[in-house]
Amino acid sequence: MIEKTIQAEKFRVLQLGLIPYRDAWELQKKLHIERVNGEIPDTLLLLQHPPVYTIGRHGNMRNITAGEDFLAQNGIEVVQVDRGGDVTYHGPGQIVGYPIFHLQARSMGVKAFVEYLQSILQKALREFGIESASDPHYPGLWVQNNKIAAIGIRVHYNVSMHGFALNVNPDLNHYLGIVACGIQQRGVTSMARLLMREISICDVKTAIIRNF
Repeated sequence: MIEKTIQAEKFRVLQLGLIPYRDAWELQKKLHIERVNGEIPDTLLLLQHPPVYTIGRHGNMRNITAGEDFLAQNGIEVVQVDRGGDVTYHGPGQIVGYPIFHLQARSMGVKAFVEYLQSILQKALREFGIESASDPHYPGLWVQNNKIAAIGIRVHYNVSMHGFALNVNPDLNHYLGIVACGIQQRGVTSMARLLMREISICDVKTAIIRNF
């Protein structure tokens, strides 16, 4: 399952390739317990998922507007999860990152950690010539009125789970089945749409790791 492991100075990176959402969730839970117990260092999972809509603890199922036919035709699964946030989409062409990090050991609170993740993705995007901005009302990163990266975490016993999703080359038509993050008045975009060319997933992952 693990494509590549990178050992950095203060954490390790596990690159997992394409992995079903539920399998990755179970792996997160296992690693979370191990990190709480001090058995492993901070660990960043980088991967992609087959098409899936996930809805957070306080999400509204009405924000999944797709019918059964749309879900079946596009092979999209629906999973309720224990992270914060509302409804989001994961799929091929999107880099998903799950940092299993001990926040207390890094002297960080939840708000500071979310801002930290935003800054990392912002710097990585800048390497490709894309300027993005955060919004105090809506976590994630935005290019004008369109979201390019979603962030939703859970912190339990001072260790984080879940994380971020950066749109590199995903099928943006899959977003038509949801009100992304429950925000009616805004849209979504991707690096490929903004730059009008295919972007290497490997190159973007390298930029993310470098900025961590």
